[in-house]
Amino acid sequence: MSTTTRETTIEADETLPIIRITREFDAPPERVFAAHVDPDDVVRWLGPHGYTMTLQRWDAETGGGYRYTHVSPDGGEYRFFGSFHEVRPAERIVQTFTFEGFGDSVALETMTLTALDGGRTRITGTSLFDSVAARDAMLASGMETGVVEGYERLDALLLDA
Repeated sequence: MSTTTRETTIEADETLPIIRITREFDAPPERVFAAHVDPDDVVRWLGPHGYTMTLQRWDAETGGGYRYTHVSPDGGEYRFFGSFHEVRPAERIVQTFTFEGFGDSVALETMTLTALDGGRTRITGTSLFDSVAARDAMLASGMETGVVEGYERLDALLLDA
């Protein structure tokens, strides 16, 4: 199986505190979903190139939660945590997301997986923030690099599967 580098679309509504991320993968929904919930897979792909990830908690099930730390090549540490509100295999994940650097802001994130022809998958993620200012702070934080490079790493993981 070969893979093609896909475009990651990141859109912010001008008037609503929402970020929408869309990306296609050359793998079926079951495999893309598994890569989002399996802790061994998550540490291999989530985050920018060159960063390492340590999970303090990863209970990817309805009612579960997570906490992890990314370490940049220069030793900077970035911590994230949240709760899984709904985990529906190969269909949907709803979770909260907090970056400790912006601890007063909690986003509600919904990711849906859509099966495409040829055993492929489209994921659509919508993050709802407390305010447009909180959304803009997240966009300014460098999150785009983390998302785009993380999905490139996910492409490689799915290719190895």
